[in-house]
Amino acid sequence: MLISALCDYYDDLARDGKVVPEGYSEQAVHYLIALNPDGTIDNLINWQLSEKTVMKNGKVKERFVPRNIVLPLRSEKPGIDFNMIEHRPLYIFGLNLTDDGFSADDRTDKARKSHALFREESLKRISELDTPIVNAFRAFLEAWIPEQETENPMLLALGKMYKTSYFAFCLSGHPEILLHEDTSIKEVWERSFEDSNQSGESVAQCAVTGEALPIARIHNKIKGVAGGQPSGTVLVGFKTSAGWSYGNEQSYNSNISEHVMKKYTYALNYLLSDRAHKQQVDDITVVFWVSGGEKNEVCNDLFNFSLFGSSEKLDEKETEKLLKGMISKVKDGRGSAESFAAIKDIYDSVDFYIVGIKPNSSRLSLKFIYRRKIGAMMNAVAQHQSDIQIGSDFRSVPLWRLKKELKSPKSDKENIDASLMAVLFKSIIYGTPYPTYLLSGMVTRIKTDRVINAVRAGVVKACINRQSRASGQKEELQLALDKQNNNQAYLCGRLFAVLEHIQQSASAAKLNRTIKDAYFSSAASKPALVFPKLITLSQNHMKKLSDSGAVFYSKLIEEIIGKLNGEFPDTLMLKDQGRFMIGYYQQDQAFYQKQTDDQKEEQSL
Repeated sequence: MLISALCDYYDDLARDGKVVPEGYSEQAVHYLIALNPDGTIDNLINWQLSEKTVMKNGKVKERFVPRNIVLPLRSEKPGIDFNMIEHRPLYIFGLNLTDDGFSADDRTDKARKSHALFREESLKRISELDTPIVNAFRAFLEAWIPEQETENPMLLALGKMYKTSYFAFCLSGHPEILLHEDTSIKEVWERSFEDSNQSGESVAQCAVTGEALPIARIHNKIKGVAGGQPSGTVLVGFKTSAGWSYGNEQSYNSNISEHVMKKYTYALNYLLSDRAHKQQVDDITVVFWVSGGEKNEVCNDLFNFSLFGSSEKLDEKETEKLLKGMISKVKDGRGSAESFAAIKDIYDSVDFYIVGIKPNSSRLSLKFIYRRKIGAMMNAVAQHQSDIQIGSDFRSVPLWRLKKELKSPKSDKENIDASLMAVLFKSIIYGTPYPTYLLSGMVTRIKTDRVINAVRAGVVKACINRQSRASGQKEELQLALDKQNNNQAYLCGRLFAVLEHIQQSASAAKLNRTIKDAYFSSAASKPALVFPKLITLSQNHMKKLSDSGAVFYSKLIEEIIGKLNGEFPDTLMLKDQGRFMIGYYQQDQAFYQKQTDDQKEEQSL
């Protein structure tokens, strides 16, 4: 399914004019080497583009990124190999950069061999060409001697950028006259590329198209996957003879045609090069895209924002507004695949894909792949965001924030099980109950840290409600304090919040330590063991309150205890511990909300 879907995406790119011609590939370039007619270097021109981003605080952040240009297809052979129109500094200049400066010598002699191959093969191919830029390039190849350029001021000025930068050639005074755009150079390359593709072909039925086509022996490498090899890693590969069968060597075993191979590798590399289509979740690189081309890209950005908090192509406020509109449909019971077709001209019948990739020692490993129609996908994402909301203020919660709340705030090295994120993706996309570990992990984190915020409470609420919904029951937990909820664990949580506020109200100064710091975890697990002691302590605190305060809290305690069936539960299991925490959080927030409302009323008098 993955390779077929990527081929369809390639067709979308081709229809939108975003496909690089066959035999060529995109390459990032940082500097132009401006050549004089005699082959000497006149200047190194910084060719990077400026990107400006408006931060949330209103400040503008500027960064420089290389330009992507189209060059003859890069060689993927290991070791030293020739490329038509080279862009790597080691091949072009034949110099290594060390702590002591530039040197043409190294232990492996790689710099000298690389430059020698680049010089020899380039001169051979351009020997009969005659254009101003080609003539200047030829003169450069003939005149450049690496050993004599170790003190070249232009290279020294690059500093450490020398190692990480890529280069293209232009004519001095004419940066628009570029070597890689020279027509005669392109003709030489295209003849060579066509000749190389006509030899040694094995024709068989393609596993994707079903047609009899030349089968790819080696698949192009995929770049941009975290943890993968710098030169790229193959998705399909049979590196050792143990994987060969029926006399078919290497990727002839896959029966994927050259045509399909080039399409799927191009499409996947395109997606991995675009931050709007890629996110990192621990050691898994998540790639997502929508079929149908540019007309549906708004869905891709909306998905990116909803789950990752990133919006590359839409204004953040506009994206948040779209998400709120989707959630309102879900809350009103109007959320459906068709209900989103009117949003930004979304075509709800096309497919949306989410793929998780992780490299191993020799190739890419596919961790998960999910596919749904856009309308159903957006409905599921909106339902997820609706489920994890708590309180009256809408806040979209990206996955990175959710994952952060599962970790100890005191540890930067703690990792979350990667399998959790894969299962969580599936539950979000298909609207199924969240993995049990999400609830247990969050409950444990709250008990350990004794901190419960809107995100943590929202996750606990969502886990419990989704399980209830899946079993056909009514959702238990509301957005805000629910005085009609008579669940014993929920009531215990409310009571604990009341007792804590009594303690805080009785103190003239802000307390450094409350009953929450000492008893929260045990109260959430074994209420019958803890609450009698807490109620006894509260009576001492009540004596320090004003008459009106004492009456207010007494009535609230009486109301809650009156619903507890005359006794506290002995032990609370996982879900009930979650209900306890939601009861505590919502009662606590209700106190602060009441204070805010009272302040507003006082200001209006």
